[in-house]
Amino acid sequence: MNCFSRITHRNTLGHVLLIPITSTLFLALAAFAQVAPPAIDSAGLGVSPDTHLAELSPLPPTDVVAKDTPNDGGGTITVRWRASADDVPGGKVKLYRILRTVATDGQPGEFQEVGDIPAGDTAYAYPDGNTTDGVEYFYKVVAVNNLVENNEVIWETTGESELTETVKSSAQWFDMRRINAFVGVIALCTFIIFYINQAKAGKDIFIRKIAGLDAVDEAVGRATEMGKKIFYIPGTQDMDNVQTIAGVTILGRVAEMAAQYETWLEVPVSRSLVLVTAKEIVKEAYSKAGRPDAFQEDQVHYLTDDQFGYAAGIDGMVVREKPAAIFFMGAFYAEALILAETGNSIGAIQIAGTAMPSQLPFFVAACDYTLIGEELFAASAYLSKEPKLLGSLKGQDIGKGVVLVAIVIGIILETLNLWQFSSLFSIIE
Repeated sequence: MNCFSRITHRNTLGHVLLIPITSTLFLALAAFAQVAPPAIDSAGLGVSPDTHLAELSPLPPTDVVAKDTPNDGGGTITVRWRASADDVPGGKVKLYRILRTVATDGQPGEFQEVGDIPAGDTAYAYPDGNTTDGVEYFYKVVAVNNLVENNEVIWETTGESELTETVKSSAQWFDMRRINAFVGVIALCTFIIFYINQAKAGKDIFIRKIAGLDAVDEAVGRATEMGKKIFYIPGTQDMDNVQTIAGVTILGRVAEMAAQYETWLEVPVSRSLVLVTAKEIVKEAYSKAGRPDAFQEDQVHYLTDDQFGYAAGIDGMVVREKPAAIFFMGAFYAEALILAETGNSIGAIQIAGTAMPSQLPFFVAACDYTLIGEELFAASAYLSKEPKLLGSLKGQDIGKGVVLVAIVIGIILETLNLWQFSSLFSIIE
């Protein structure tokens, strides 16, 4: 009698029913003993690590090209490539990693990562802006698939592209994307040079009249009739400020008229360079008027560099001497209202000119005439009659006229949806 028979005779009916189940389990264990179960990897996927990585490794990107970035100042190489075949939604590519190495005797060295780009795009390009001009580099792009949990990489597998050809960065002289701006600058320069030549040839250059300039004769004439002084304030900044240059240029015209009318002109300044320049300009103006002997050195004198000390000094002279006319031409700051209000209180005719937007309201309120912004620079050309200044002013006005016409045409074309006129003024790709 076999073992199963003996078990049947010695056990109850319940034990008999367990015999087939026990036999089945025994046979199953024997079968599994012949074929070992697969190992469980760290990701818990139920396959061996090698099998797991082989199945999840992405195909590498193709057509990798590295070229010097055009239209830049150097130090940048742009790497472009075609996406991996596995770069699809839910695919095997999570990101692309860009690697670079210096070429030594035409051979690559040790690669270093220079950046990465998330997957999911159609046209990939990475600008490597940390290169040295003149140094040759190799590049390659790696498609990366990985699993990250709690900022830790559990596993990672990659597909590397082939190496690019050697490439080096360099700076370009011209940004060809801005050729439209270059054409505009050339056109403006052409206008300016043309009108400068016209002015030098003695042609009459028309410039619209500015009310404040026409009042210069009136102001000097009034001071002459009253037998009082003219004060000329060329701002509080040094000669490196373009407003100061415009102010002392206008001073030449005022000084020449004062010399002709034999009216005392006083020029208090706050900078040493302005002192020297203004003194020479006034001296030359008296010579041009045929009165070099009438010029006196103390007509142009220095007060102080301190902003409010300068304003207080001028206010004291204005209150004591009560000039008939006061000119404020140049750059002014917080002292503008102090100076203009003091002159207004004594009834002097005041003509101001500045390009400081924050001070213009004070001059407009307290002065008889005000040259606003660009009118100050136009005044220097208008009064000096210098061909270069006149030609530059006229050329700039023509350029502004062309721009205004272009704006009107653009508004019409864009409104009627006939043509995207604004594309002419954007960066050309």
